[in-house]
Amino acid sequence: MTDRRGSLLRVSSGDETFDLSAAGLRADGTDLRISVEVLATKLESSLPGRTRVERRGGGLLGRGEKRVRQIQVDLGSGSGTRYELAIDGDRVEGFRERKSGGIAIKREPLHPDAWIAALTEELQEEAQRSAEARAALEGLVR
Repeated sequence: MTDRRGSLLRVSSGDETFDLSAAGLRADGTDLRISVEVLATKLESSLPGRTRVERRGGGLLGRGEKRVRQIQVDLGSGSGTRYELAIDGDRVEGFRERKSGGIAIKREPLHPDAWIAALTEELQEEAQRSAEARAALEGLVR
């Protein structure tokens, strides 16, 4: 569910409601940078073997403050799905890529809120089958 500005409020499934507002991607500049950093940190700590976060420095020579430029989450154990969030300034683009045999067979753009909701939904499905995914999902909720 989202508010009018596109900020993620919460994702619900059954009896559980996961409040991801801290990791929701807000449309305004400063909040966006903070939200992306929070999301990247949560994903890195919850899914360390499946999450890759690319950070680059700003400024002329890239020596400025390092900021998240890309987040990739691989859920390859059964689905072969990669979720990618690309951040360029104030623009955030989400993608879901389906793979088969290591080859991308479908890549679809997702609004950042839909990206978070789809990732959370797939983690919830996987959590029903896997203790690792269940622990990761609990880490995202904290």
